[in-house]
Amino acid sequence: MKDQINTIYKNHSQFYKILLFLATTFLIVFIFPKSGRFKYNFEKGKPWQTENLYAPFNFAIQKSKLKVTDEQELIKAQTTYFFDKNETIEKKVKNEYENAFNKTFNDSIGNFNKLKSKGLVILNDLYQYGILNEDLKINEKSNVVILVDNVEKKSALYTNLKKQGNIKDNIEKELKEENLFRYSNKLTALFFDIIQSNLSYNKTLTDNVLQESLDKISSNRGVIDKGTLIISKGEVVNDDKYQVLNSLSKEYESQVWSKSSYNWIVFAYTLLVALALLMLLLFIRKYRLDVYKNNTKVTFIFFNVLIIVLLTTLIINYNSEYVYLVPIAILPLVLKAFFDARLGLFTHVITVLLLGSIVPNSYEYMFLQIIAGIVTILTVSELYKRANLFISVGQITLVYIIAYFAFFVIHEASIDNLKWETFGLFILCGLATLFVQPLIYVYEKLFGLVSDVSLLELSDTNSKLLKELSNKAPGTFHHSLNVANLAEASANEIEANAMLVRVGALYHDIGKMKSPTYFTENQSSGINSHDELSPKESAKIIINHVLDGIEIAKRYNLPDRVIDFIRTHHGTSQVYYFYMKEKANSEAVNIEDFTYPGPKPFSKETAILMMCDSVEAASKSLKEPTSSKIDNFVENIINKQKDDGQFLNANITFKEIESIKKVLKRKLANIYHLRIEYPE
Repeated sequence: MKDQINTIYKNHSQFYKILLFLATTFLIVFIFPKSGRFKYNFEKGKPWQTENLYAPFNFAIQKSKLKVTDEQELIKAQTTYFFDKNETIEKKVKNEYENAFNKTFNDSIGNFNKLKSKGLVILNDLYQYGILNEDLKINEKSNVVILVDNVEKKSALYTNLKKQGNIKDNIEKELKEENLFRYSNKLTALFFDIIQSNLSYNKTLTDNVLQESLDKISSNRGVIDKGTLIISKGEVVNDDKYQVLNSLSKEYESQVWSKSSYNWIVFAYTLLVALALLMLLLFIRKYRLDVYKNNTKVTFIFFNVLIIVLLTTLIINYNSEYVYLVPIAILPLVLKAFFDARLGLFTHVITVLLLGSIVPNSYEYMFLQIIAGIVTILTVSELYKRANLFISVGQITLVYIIAYFAFFVIHEASIDNLKWETFGLFILCGLATLFVQPLIYVYEKLFGLVSDVSLLELSDTNSKLLKELSNKAPGTFHHSLNVANLAEASANEIEANAMLVRVGALYHDIGKMKSPTYFTENQSSGINSHDELSPKESAKIIINHVLDGIEIAKRYNLPDRVIDFIRTHHGTSQVYYFYMKEKANSEAVNIEDFTYPGPKPFSKETAILMMCDSVEAASKSLKEPTSSKIDNFVENIINKQKDDGQFLNANITFKEIESIKKVLKRKLANIYHLRIEYPE
């Protein structure tokens, strides 16, 4: 049992990666849609490329959305409207009419009886179908049904119903025909006093009847029997054939689901996802071993892949037409900011391949996204510069639009039906990509990573820690600035991370703040603090500036990538001056007491700092420097470091070391202003 625990402890990093791999695979498969996929690809207006297709089972031909919509609109246009009629109102009005007429008109007028009779005719005409209490926005030719106590009494057209706003026109028209128009004002006023509407719109019943009619619309327009030839090889996929193939595709996917093949689909998806993630993991292990050894970084990469897959799946489940709204270009941007372009592009391609199995028009989608990823990697440099990000996002959006336009023209052979709104999706996708800046900041805090943006902030010499260094140890601060300049130039020469090595150079000697006077660059009074100490004690103080620096850096929350420079800038070299001093006093000298604890530099950047730090510090001892002296001086220092094996753990080549030597020689020559001596 103890041996098993020890084995697990020794290999805990590998076990973690296995668990991470399995968990990510499970989550991706879990969020993937589980329906089957139709194995044939087809496009409207294009020839059928595969063999003759026969119906594998009986299925119904689904109507197109346009066809169903047309049928719905037709039913809505032919719908019947229902109105409730109150018959008691008509009786009441007719009873009130005679009294009101006798009060309004004198029986002495010549046309009294004729006018009274005509008023009754008008009244009967108004109430023949009924009077509405409101004027509805209904087609005049629409059918209406008049109900009395929920029983149908009459059917008519909407135009037959009287509206209160038209009563005056009806009265005037009837009186004109009988040469009684001179009485129209009084009679109209009489009618408006007694007339009441007796029809009310029954919206509930009308809507229910309409819905029943709409529900009766069939979504199918026929059935294809099993074994029927659907389409022949080379035959053009016209509108009719496209609808049949589309119906077969949907029926096939539902059939796969219904036939208890869920487990097989899940198993197949698991194989695909596991294979893709395994390729990503193997790539990291082979080409980015430093990333592979860091579980936090591997987790970060897998987490980003999972997030992109999750967002895309959610969009597809909502509406697949919005799939290009997901800013997938964020993935290579983020990974390039924290790692490098190659890893960012490879991860992006793997993610797109994963999504290709669930998105519609998979080839088009994968082509667009891979091209966009390549453009992202090629164009984005120095992400901390805001203008660069805006320019790159603009280029990415433009590539999206051009590629989509090309695919559309290839499919349709024209631009007549071009979906301009899709271009809007690409623009929104580009705007969403700008969110990468705050996202990088969040990732830095969550995963403890360092981007160029953070490095730029750390390189500010007005930061609290560097100001403290300049106040307590001004000589060390000046030395750090010189080393930073040398290291940055050297890094640019061999295409290393210049920003990182500059920041590392600025902070590499912060441990000297604890005992600044014990370092010669800070001794301004001419008094050497080491004179009263033994060589062993002096060496201990000098060596401890590395450990003190690490302690200070952690107190100020400096990133681990920066602390690495503090830890490695002396490697396992010796405090040679005090070692020789102690050796002169005693033969029994333990060299370990005069050796830095290490570790040795383990990257190009940390190796560059070691070289530049040693050369810059030792250059202060040069007397009357000449070009040849400087050349020999640089060669001796770096060759000794190389012979001591200080660069064995760093991925730096002999060629790159020679290039760094040339840079240092040139820079030192400029520093010491090697030129002719002017006469007095």
